Amino acid sequence: MNDDQLLRYSRHVLLDDIGIEGQQRLLDSHALVIGAGGLGSPVALYLGTAGVGRLTLVDHDTVDLTNLQRQIAHNLARVGLPKADSARQTIAAINPDVQVRALQRRADAALLAEWVAEADVVLDCTDNFATRHAVNAACVRARKPLVSGAAIGFDGQVSVYDSRDGKHPCYACLFPPDAAYEETACATMGVFAPLVGIIGTTQAAEALKLLAGIGSSLAGRLLMLDARAMRWDDIRIERQAACPVCGRTAAG
Repeated sequence: MNDDQLLRYSRHVLLDDIGIEGQQRLLDSHALVIGAGGLGSPVALYLGTAGVGRLTLVDHDTVDLTNLQRQIAHNLARVGLPKADSARQTIAAINPDVQVRALQRRADAALLAEWVAEADVVLDCTDNFATRHAVNAACVRARKPLVSGAAIGFDGQVSVYDSRDGKHPCYACLFPPDAAYEETACATMGVFAPLVGIIGTTQAAEALKLLAGIGSSLAGRLLMLDARAMRWDDIRIERQAACPVCGRTAAG
């Protein structure tokens, strides 16, 4: 790190758990963020300000006026612009040293295979089960840790799905791909504005811990938040041997 970086990241360097070595690991890391909306906004901003050296932001959508109630990476002047590029501009205004690649693309299986292989950690900030399952499958195949969040109404959840050691569950262990789930959208259900900030910053914290090699992750645990009561529930989740994605049969 140069002198400017030592000053910028001094509050991290002062933490015994991070220090110069941990901050350097962040600077050398690459995070893939799928979704630059409500969850992706705080995720991208905190990873960028914390000094993750390379970020790839993926979102096919453009900024809409209704997004500005909660999607803090965007502003009124960027309505109509790609969300990924809007988030890139916001990060650059705070920390121009971070290399941000903004992709206005849908995250299909072929592209995910390429993007996930390049990353050290993947953050799922999407809002539909099909994409979440595609991201999870790509992470299992590439043996990359996945930090997944979801938020709707006043309810949120977050976990880490890390199948690298073969002990922890993947997303499909908890939400089987062939199960029927009712899709809910902010456009019809609404979402409490700070909820996505709470869940997104928790995702960012888990990703930074994984990249810096500190603490213990949420792997094997699902945090569920009821924002009406501001109550967290911590649920243990187990790897499923019959999981079609990470189970024994799927692994061959």
